[in-house]
Amino acid sequence: MSWRLLADAVLAIHFAFILLVVFGGLLAVWRWRLAWLHLPALAWGIWIQFTGRICPLTPLENRLRLLGGEAGYSGSFIEHYLLSLIYPDGLTRSLQLGLGLGLIVFNALVYAWAWWRRRRHAR
Repeated sequence: MSWRLLADAVLAIHFAFILLVVFGGLLAVWRWRLAWLHLPALAWGIWIQFTGRICPLTPLENRLRLLGGEAGYSGSFIEHYLLSLIYPDGLTRSLQLGLGLGLIVFNALVYAWAWWRRRRHAR
């Protein structure tokens, strides 16, 4: 397997993880036991947003691209359609904190809904 394909796989996994962080609470609405999968991912996503750190998948992807002889993120289908979603232009510290706060509020509402549904069905 080429370094570029590995880098694309890391990018796809990164995107899937971001989807899990943002929307994984909906899994708990569907199946309450899946909250154990989402809550650690959510905690990680919130921590990354509030501390301003970089997810370890980002340097891994960049290293694989360098090993594949690439200098940037141009070329593949995955890069073209997913890259701007994972690494948006103009991501400031204030925007990053706002995204973190939005993540908390959205997921608090989703988990309140999941808890309410669970209690309603238990009766």
